Amino acid sequence: MFVAASIVEYLKLNRLVITTAESCTAGKIITLISEVDGGGHVFRVVMSSIRQKRKQRLLKVRPYTINIFNLTSCEVAREMVLGALGDSPANVAIATTGILGPDVIDGITLGTVCFDWAYRLGRGLSVFCRKERFMGSRQEVQLAASLHALKSLPHFHQLAIAGEGA
Repeated sequence: MFVAASIVEYLKLNRLVITTAESCTAGKIITLISEVDGGGHVFRVVMSSIRQKRKQRLLKVRPYTINIFNLTSCEVAREMVLGALGDSPANVAIATTGILGPDVIDGITLGTVCFDWAYRLGRGLSVFCRKERFMGSRQEVQLAASLHALKSLPHFHQLAIAGEGA
């Protein structure tokens, strides 16, 4: 797939190593990267967790954050991405959390996905969040969200280099 191949090349050129914390995309981001020749050299520990308790235990997402903002929120995605980056040797992380269906949960529309990208650069940490909505079947939304996460990585990396981000 062209998108994944171009991202693997971008990661290599910029000496970036990625990790992910994937909920609704269920590991598809890393799967796309791993399907590219040499893709295995640009990622480290990956966490895929749909269960709330695992988000709390493995990624250190606080119950308070889930209760106040909901599982599908930029706040939860932020804690997921920071938890994934934590002790990892990676210097870039992506987190996804969202609603694929079949039911609407807590009034959140199907196809809603929250993303967070975090970059650990020499001068600190830059984090970016976006909430998007994708249409289609469960599989189509997973793929669209995974491709969106990858396509956005260079954009937010450039913003991080420029000193933007939280």
